[in-house]
Amino acid sequence: MIVQGAVTVDNVVMLTQRGIALFDDRPLTIDLDKVTEVDSTIVSMLLEWLRATQKNNQALHVINMPDSLKSLIQLYGITELIPLPASEATLQSAS
Repeated sequence: MIVQGAVTVDNVVMLTQRGIALFDDRPLTIDLDKVTEVDSTIVSMLLEWLRATQKNNQALHVINMPDSLKSLIQLYGITELIPLPASEATLQSAS
């Protein structure tokens, strides 16, 4: 699934519901490469998607995270819930 454009308080509920509607019984990859703007609500969207996939014993993978999202994940201390890409996690543990 490709998420594009802004993910902000203005549209996060719609995006969250739209994403959950696409989940089925296979692993899901969320591509955030085309996301242009985020606020902290993107974290709640990803956590909702994680809950929905885990409820159905599915896997959720997030790729191409914007730097602003990586910063939010680190700021909130939730890298164990929403893992950063391997190279980012390595950098974080080295500092």
